[in-house]
Amino acid sequence: MREIFDIECDLVQVLKTIYDPEIPCNIYDLGLIYAVEVTDEREVMIVMTLTAPGCPVAEDLMNEVKDAVAAIDGVEKVSVELVFDPPWTQERMSEEAKLELGML
Repeated sequence: MREIFDIECDLVQVLKTIYDPEIPCNIYDLGLIYAVEVTDEREVMIVMTLTAPGCPVAEDLMNEVKDAVAAIDGVEKVSVELVFDPPWTQERMSEEAKLELGML
């Protein structure tokens, strides 16, 4: 059985392959992922947000996250919770994202 640490490393890599439909940057570096927890039972819980509450592809993006994480070897179950508190701001973006978007 895979170690939880290995699953957590894979999670970050997988989340970096999913892009926001409006901003050409991955959701992880944009700071849309607020929390990730992997239990001893290999269940993954993700808390995420969107850049705007009225995003028309919210459900599609959440399903993409859930499906991509579920495909990771060793993951038994995935839940994705969408929150808007605290609201997303550009300060949540990584330095990589800011550089990629010409904000530095």
